[in-house]
Parts: sequence; C-alpha cells; structure tokens
Amino acid sequence: MTDLWLPPEIEKKTADLSYTENSIGMSGALVRIYEDMVLKVQSSAPWTKREVTILKWLCGKIPVPEVIACGEQDGKTYLLMTRVKGKMACDEFFLQRPELLTARLAEAMRMLWDVDISDCPISRDQETELAEARLRVEWGLVDLDNVEPTTFGPGGFKDPEALLHWLERNRPSYEPVLSHGDFCLPNVFFTETGISGFIDLGDAGVGDRWRDIALCHRSLRHNMSGKYASKEREIDADRLFDALGVKPDAEKLRWYLLLDELF
Repeated sequence: MTDLWLPPEIEKKTADLSYTENSIGMSGALVRIYEDMVLKVQSSAPWTKREVTILKWLCGKIPVPEVIACGEQDGKTYLLMTRVKGKMACDEFFLQRPELLTARLAEAMRMLWDVDISDCPISRDQETELAEARLRVEWGLVDLDNVEPTTFGPGGFKDPEALLHWLERNRPSYEPVLSHGDFCLPNVFFTETGISGFIDLGDAGVGDRWRDIALCHRSLRHNMSGKYASKEREIDADRLFDALGVKPDAEKLRWYLLLDELF
C-alpha cells in the first residue's frame, strides 16, 4: 500500500524507507516491516490500545519492541516500534529441532513468569477476560470461520453465547503471572543461541499461566500437523509439559482454549 495515511511523526521516520508487509498472524492488522522498525496499523478498540502501555512497562525487563512513536486517527491506531531480530519459533530451523524448540519455548515462558507483576498496569485476569469476551459476543466480533471444528455445532456449543455461559460457570483456579496472552509460535523469536524477543503483546498483562501453556501447546500441535504448512511433522507437542516440568491440567487447558475461541 502506498496511499496509507500516517501520523506526521511516523511519516517522517519512515518516508522513503523500503519495507515488506507481513501476512503471518490472525490480528487483522496491517504490518509493515522495515530493516530496523515495524509499523502496526489496526482498527481502534479497547484491546488494540493496551500494547503501547505494556510495551513501555516491559522495556528493560524482557526483550520486547521499543515504542518509537504512536498515534490514533479516524478509528485507527498506529504503532511504530523497533524490530525484534531473530527467527520466529515456527521457523523451519526450529521445527526440525523439536527438543531445542520445546526447551526454548519453556525458557521463554518462564522468562515471562519471572517478571515482577506487583506494579503491572494491565490485568488480564479471568474476570477481565470474560468481560471482554462478553463484549465481543454482544458486538458480533467472534470469528466463527477461525475456530476449532468441534467447538460449535453437533457435539459442541450452540453458539458463542452458550460457550460464554459455560466459561462463566466453570472457571478454574487462577495462577497469576505475567502472561503473554497470545503465546503462539509466530509471536516468540529465537536466535540459534537464545531468546531474542516477544511480539504482539496487546493481550499481555497479569493473567493465568495456563493461558500461555494452552495456547503454546495448541500452536505446537497446529504447526506440527501441517495446518499452517504443507508438511506434517512427527513431533509430540506434549514435550512442552516435560520442558516446563508441569503435569498437563486438562481442565485448565480446555477452559483457556475455549476462552480463546471468543477472541
């Protein structure tokens, strides 16, 4: 796109720079990738405005993009930030090395959980998540084309409203940590020697560690099954539990995966 309006401060910093547009991800945002910066443009909404707040709070705590400039105009938010280098966790290099991949994912998750959350400005606890899910259901924002095939219909829930009622009645126990909120493989970057950064942190905040575990485990399963590529791989996603040193909690895994169907 060449006709995209940009806030003057962002236009000044990006004018005449070459870029590519990123098509990976489910956020619906327009993402321009420059050599050392990333521009993210998306529709304004309560859940699109948190990213600047959490990125500024996380700066210096863990490797995340640094906010360069941001703005809002005509129903869109604009965020220019530094670019995280390295490879996505779903890069072929790591998919071919399952033991390394699961070890790195577990290390990245523990890095998040080790952050002191006592003054974290964003809450993503169950009450907050369910309230936001309620808004999404009421506003008709649930993407029914991007859910697991068994979630709705025969053997599943009648509709998003029925799923929301179930979630409200069946809340599991709560284990607060700094949660990424969308801990899937494209949102974690590695080098060959370590963790280089986290991206797409608009849903990050104080939340349950099992949301990270559930979404990461599902992302592993999908990447290994060939859902996002033509090649199916023989990798056991349950390696993640071993790498984390936790026993699978089927109740919490199911609750957080079903919650995510409304987002």
